[in-house]
Amino acid sequence: MADLQDHVDTATAIGQLDAEYAQISAPARPSPVPHPDAPAPPDPLARARALLAAHPVVDGFNGLAHAVRSIPWCDLELGERSLDTDVPRLRAGRVGAQFWSLQVPADHAGDRAVSATLDRIDQVRALVAAYPEALRPAHGVGEMTDARNCGRVAALLGPVSGHALADSLGTLRAYHALGVRSITLTGTSWTGRGGGLTRFGQEVVREMNRLGILVDLTGASPDTMRRALAVAKAPVIFSHSAAHELTDHPSNVPDDVLRMLRSNNGLCMVGFAADQVAREGTASLREVADHLEHVREVAGPDCVGLGAGYDTGATHADGLTDVSRYPQLIAELLERDWSESDVAALTWGNAARVMREAEFASRAAQLRRAPSTATIGELDR
Repeated sequence: MADLQDHVDTATAIGQLDAEYAQISAPARPSPVPHPDAPAPPDPLARARALLAAHPVVDGFNGLAHAVRSIPWCDLELGERSLDTDVPRLRAGRVGAQFWSLQVPADHAGDRAVSATLDRIDQVRALVAAYPEALRPAHGVGEMTDARNCGRVAALLGPVSGHALADSLGTLRAYHALGVRSITLTGTSWTGRGGGLTRFGQEVVREMNRLGILVDLTGASPDTMRRALAVAKAPVIFSHSAAHELTDHPSNVPDDVLRMLRSNNGLCMVGFAADQVAREGTASLREVADHLEHVREVAGPDCVGLGAGYDTGATHADGLTDVSRYPQLIAELLERDWSESDVAALTWGNAARVMREAEFASRAAQLRRAPSTATIGELDR
């Protein structure tokens, strides 16, 4: 029996040696020659446009509604070159949704800030109603997706300036009832003189989480960013920021905050403003791509998005002058070996996820707590 097993083992060993010898002695296989009639692989710009057709851009910050008021007449359907945004260029840029800024000047306070914000909301509604074949209002991720599926650009209200709350949680709830879905934490007494958040500021964040309003930290001090992230029970966003490590700008985000953002599952939507992304005097499409890569590396691919800041009066990086230019930026990222799944997350997936998680957190919070009746006088004496 042992002899039989020895024969089997010997035969097996010989068979393995024969196979290895055949592999070594086989002639090298030549590389396949493409057929002369085979189509060439798509260039990065063609790939970018194809990707954006399936996963259009959600942009975190656009000032069109107010910018329109600065010109005597326009037809966005035909095109308006005095603006950064119009319908033909929205379609060329493959834009699927935009947050429409409702921010008002810092010198507006109290009732004046509230009135100005209500005017901004009215402007957005009138503009969207004027172009029903191109734009559709949206109050959440479901309506945003419906608008995309119907070939419309979803119009989302926000961000509202923090000081336009007039230190009132009742005003916050009224904005939510009007459809506002993001609010900044800047320009208020409750962000604290040295940064951070006062007790009332923390209550504002909790009430925003309860309502499903996104906390927008662009422009906040680093201490306010850190405190808000510690208090928040839902993802936060930076609607138009970039990486402070690459460009020292007050609206940009330090690396330690980006690492906190990863734990929060939030979103840093990188802006295109030249002063936010310039490095060594330059401000180009490549510099924006550098910021996107840095945010992706530090915060993770699920926490990076786009917040160009068109029609806000800012000068934008070369190559990204208006809303038609998103495909060129995506082509640059594809050339840098971004995967198609990371690009799809950047343009649509991450923003949709953050909105969905904020809605889930809101439903859970409303089961635990009633609307807050706290006042700034009670909490911040």
